[in-house]
Amino acid sequence: MQEVLEKAKNIQVVIFDVDGVLTDGTLYLTNGGEEFKAFNSRDGHGMKMLRASGVELAIITARKSRCVKLWAKNLGIPLIFQGAKNKLQVFEELLTKLGLDVSACAYMGDDLIDLPVMSRCGLSICVPAAPALVKKQVHYVTRLEGGHGAVREVCEMLMLAQGTLDAQLDTFLI
Repeated sequence: MQEVLEKAKNIQVVIFDVDGVLTDGTLYLTNGGEEFKAFNSRDGHGMKMLRASGVELAIITARKSRCVKLWAKNLGIPLIFQGAKNKLQVFEELLTKLGLDVSACAYMGDDLIDLPVMSRCGLSICVPAAPALVKKQVHYVTRLEGGHGAVREVCEMLMLAQGTLDAQLDTFLI
């Protein structure tokens, strides 16, 4: 865990997959073809605190969904890339745009499509439900599942490593 915390100290941007990370991976489709997802409000609050502590947030997902765009807007996440079939290409373009080295980037995914990015970024993270091959390749596997607090766990771990967690929590104490 100490190695993970050392890597976490340098992170300036965290990129999240959606299905299986920000949600539990279940896809809900109406008879009319509309897709909707269930997001965890505590995960969202953790993301807001992490962003307030100075870490940029981004989303890269292979699917396209209006509700993801609305949820990201609600959280103030401007860097959202949907329909990304080649996540590595989007990742490299994002780092170029932000002027960051791969060591300053964390990526949180849950499946094989995420492996190309996970193998390049400074800190790779997955959820316990990820396939064995993914879990073997990452630096950290969360205790909590996607859509059920895994993102909050990661946000708090990053803030702890960077020394900003107490300041974020203090804003809620009377």
